[in-house]
Amino acid sequence: MDKVKRRSVKPEFSMCVQPAFIIGTNNEDGTADFAPITWVSATGEGGDKYLLVISMFGNKMTKRNVIRTGKFSANLVSTDMLPLMDYFGSKHAKDGKKDEMSYEVSRGEVLDVPVLEKSRWVYECEVKQSVETGESTTFFCCIRNIQMDERLHCKDTFDVDLTVLDPVIYSGKYHSLGKLLGNIGDFKTAKDL
Repeated sequence: MDKVKRRSVKPEFSMCVQPAFIIGTNNEDGTADFAPITWVSATGEGGDKYLLVISMFGNKMTKRNVIRTGKFSANLVSTDMLPLMDYFGSKHAKDGKKDEMSYEVSRGEVLDVPVLEKSRWVYECEVKQSVETGESTTFFCCIRNIQMDERLHCKDTFDVDLTVLDPVIYSGKYHSLGKLLGNIGDFKTAKDL
């Protein structure tokens, strides 16, 4: 096996491969608010249950709405949704309604949260616990419902074909996936056993 050549750099680089989501919340007047967030992951809660983990920095309206209501939708961003993600990222609630770009909104099937019709995978979430770290708040959330593209037929949590979802991957720049490489265990060799 070839050895990879690396170099050490200062710990100022925070490259972390992250899926891109647009978070949907309810404003106090009942209107929908959306903002792109890429600090999204999951952690085990015990047994077969897991929590969606999402961190939000600063004092944006979306963060305030999550703190106030305790619920939100996490709409996975596919590559065809990049213009909408960029729009939501550049338009702030303090600037007024985000209605200069066309998009369709529905309501969650289990929670009363705004959902983007174009998203191929949507989590409907309720905050279980939050942790403050500096100006960031990390929310540990119970997933109350998942809406998935009907083209997906998953046997279990390891059977999601991301090429169908075509997600945007963020690491300081936007990226997309290439191809499905295989399943867990497909790459073991006889010497690994």
